[in-house]
Formats: sequence, structure tokens, C-alpha cells
Amino acid sequence: MNELKNKVAIITGATGGIGRAAASRFAEEGARLVLADLDADLGEALVKDIRELGGDAIFVRTDVAKPHDHEHLVEAALKNYGRLDAAFNNAGISDGPMPPGLVEYPLELWDRIIAINLSGVFYAMRAQIPAMLKNGGGSIVNTGSVASQIAFAGVPGYVAAKHGVLGLTKAAALEYGARGLRCNVIAPGIIETPMTAPVLSNAQFREHTASTIPAGRVGRAEEIADMALWLCSDRGSYANGACFAVDGGYLAR
Repeated sequence: MNELKNKVAIITGATGGIGRAAASRFAEEGARLVLADLDADLGEALVKDIRELGGDAIFVRTDVAKPHDHEHLVEAALKNYGRLDAAFNNAGISDGPMPPGLVEYPLELWDRIIAINLSGVFYAMRAQIPAMLKNGGGSIVNTGSVASQIAFAGVPGYVAAKHGVLGLTKAAALEYGARGLRCNVIAPGIIETPMTAPVLSNAQFREHTASTIPAGRVGRAEEIADMALWLCSDRGSYANGACFAVDGGYLAR
């Protein structure tokens, strides 16, 4: 318990499956939280839930595709808590349940998914790193995907963005590791979340997907949250520039 006691952490995409699970776990371990998402009603409800359980959190409505929103988010952390120690940059979207191939891929979908899934992580780190360096360092965890390391046909935007997140994270790890800042990627496999619900609700697809995973099942949001917690805690002190697959063994095939 108290693995994040006295640490201040930002979580983006905080009201979704993985983000919400991370918010709960971080709060349980003593973190003071700055939660970010687009839906203010869900965000404030999450803050209320955390406070009722004895946690400490605030919510800041954030569009991760806008650089200024990340600056405002970090300013809120410093104003309310005086420091920033960790960030779980988790916000992201998918191409959709039935995306087209590359040639037919809509330009507006490409722009949106790169803006949120890749540029959003860059903007976040750009705002977070200076604040963490003032404290002698910290930990940034970015949500990638198994698609950070392998490709899937039909989802070029998602694959490109998640590959980019891994490269961006490695570059930051090299640049700031000597100054006490650690940057890592979590690569989830298929996880049960509201984002994956449209495809996992199809029994045939779900059964086929599970059959491709050595663990024999899809993952739970809490399993990703626990990895994020470990990386943001002092127990992850020598992890830097790495990609941690939490995929039931999918990439090991």
C-alpha cells in the first residue's frame, strides 16, 4: 500500500476503461490525481467517487489534441498540488469497428487518429517534462499497443500512431534519463473496455480473438492499470525506454 504516497500524477483518458481503472488503483496507493478527459460530467463523477473512498483528485476537461490543454493540465497540477511526479498518457481512439484499407482510408480519420493518439502524447510530454525535471525527475507512462510493435491490416492510422508513440517514448528516455526522468510504454493486447465493446460483443469475434492469445482470454483494464502503477512507483526505478507488453502472450507467438 501507499506505493504512490505524496506523488502527484496526471491520467489522461481517465473516464474510460483503462484510465478509470488506473485512477482507482493510483488513488488506492496514495497518489494525488489530476484527471483529464473530454466528458466533464463523467470526470467530475469519477472525482466524487475517488474522494468518497478517501482519495484526492481533481478533474480538468482536456482535449488531448490541443497543446494548450496539456499546458493548462500541468498548470492545474502545480497550482493544486505544487508538483508533478508521474503521468499516464492513456487517452486514445480506435479507427472504428470496420476501418477501410490504406488507399480508401479517409483523410479526416487519419488526421484525427494521429492528432489524438500520437500528437496528443507528444503535447502531453512536452508540457509534463519541464514540471517533472524541477523535482529531479519522475515517470511518464504512455499507452501504446501490441500495434506499437507489429502491424494489422486495415488499421493504418492506429498502427502508425502506436508505432510513433513507442519511438517518441524511446527518444525521450534517451534525452532525459540521466536527469531522473523515466519514460516507458505499455503495450496492451485486446482489453475489455468501452472502446473494444463494439467488436468484443460479437461472440464469434470474441471467441476467435481469445483463440489467438496464449492466455486464452481477453485482458482486463485492471491488468493494464497495475502495470502503469508499477512503472510510476519507485519499484520501476530502473525501467526506462522500454515497451511492456501486457497481452496474454500475444506477441510471443
